[in-house]
Amino acid sequence: MSKQKHETPMLDQLESGPWPSFITGIKRLANDEGKTYQDTMIDLLGQLEHSYQTRKGYWKGGTISVMGYGGGIIPRFSEVGDKYPASREFHTLRIMPPAGMHYDTKIMREMCDVWEKHGSGLIAFHGQSGDIMFQGARSDKVQDAFDEFNKMGFDLGGAGPAVRTGMSCVGAARCEQSCANEQKILRLLVNEFLDDMHRPALPYKFKFKVSGCPNDCMNSIERADFSVIGTWRDDMKVDQDAVKAFIAEKGQKYVIDNVITRCPTQALSLNDDDTLAVDNRNCVRCMHCINVMTKALSPGDDKGVTILIGGKRTLKIGDLMGTVVVPFMKLETEEEYEKIVELAGDIIDFFAENALEHERTGEMIERIGLANFIEGIGLEVDPNMIAEPRQCSYVNTGNWDEEAQKWFDRKAEERAA
Repeated sequence: MSKQKHETPMLDQLESGPWPSFITGIKRLANDEGKTYQDTMIDLLGQLEHSYQTRKGYWKGGTISVMGYGGGIIPRFSEVGDKYPASREFHTLRIMPPAGMHYDTKIMREMCDVWEKHGSGLIAFHGQSGDIMFQGARSDKVQDAFDEFNKMGFDLGGAGPAVRTGMSCVGAARCEQSCANEQKILRLLVNEFLDDMHRPALPYKFKFKVSGCPNDCMNSIERADFSVIGTWRDDMKVDQDAVKAFIAEKGQKYVIDNVITRCPTQALSLNDDDTLAVDNRNCVRCMHCINVMTKALSPGDDKGVTILIGGKRTLKIGDLMGTVVVPFMKLETEEEYEKIVELAGDIIDFFAENALEHERTGEMIERIGLANFIEGIGLEVDPNMIAEPRQCSYVNTGNWDEEAQKWFDRKAEERAA
């Protein structure tokens, strides 16, 4: 006989709107007769209703992990466990997803089977850090669940003051805008810093996110300490016949209102013959025109990545966007891929030595200054090292002539090579 269900009038209200509700999913699990997790989900609903009534949260942390790991499990112990005993322990396993979030249905069914056996059946694809969130396990089931996921080829993700689980977009596997091998970049970074992920030893969290184009589907610029964005440095490609066909279908007014006037740097204009003129020198790769006129416009051929550091959500000093530290890097040879891994290592080492406790990379840069950070990680100053395009250059104007000459000399060497 199943456990007596709790009255949940406030939670019921969350199902009354026009949008799907997470409460419906939890109730479905609570109605699974004969399942090992049914009582847990019944008490979970009871505790959640109690929290809504009292306007207080009753989950507290602690320490729990699996053999050989220092992180990857989010402990959840209930402070009202006496009243809701079946949900007294409700731990979350963070499992790293494959790069690009590629699964087949067989793997997903196996994951569901494991979690029905050892957990609550409640799964989130994916948490904000990118992990698959297997929510709701008792302490004595955590190791068993991990062992089965590990046999399937999956590993724990990051938690606590550590390198966190990285994310990459689906990239070239499904998207024609891809300018980089996103999944290779992510795989190399994760493999290199796996120990820093499993054994938290940093001042605070450090996130990698890789997006294959400036659309930044991974939200890496505002969410990642180390953001890799695919881009190009030659001219955007324009198929003028496709431009004319688009204008013939949509009309000039539509193109002017939705493409030309929305270019943030006014780099686009229409010619009298309905061809598109592009001022590539002023193009900032915002991707808007390409997204609207996908068949007519596409990224250039000289592709690579831009690296930004310090993006994060609200913590001590508010939201921060990443600051460009590498304006453009080609990634064609293995040596070039090694450079991006080496740079990540230098930044993590500098962060570990210089950040305050519970301070993100972006906050550290704000505190010590970008010039000190750039010098600390061993990069040459570049006038493109900016956080706000066209507004704020971080080149020291006190010795501008000297720094500018260094930059011009480097560019001349690159052209000669």
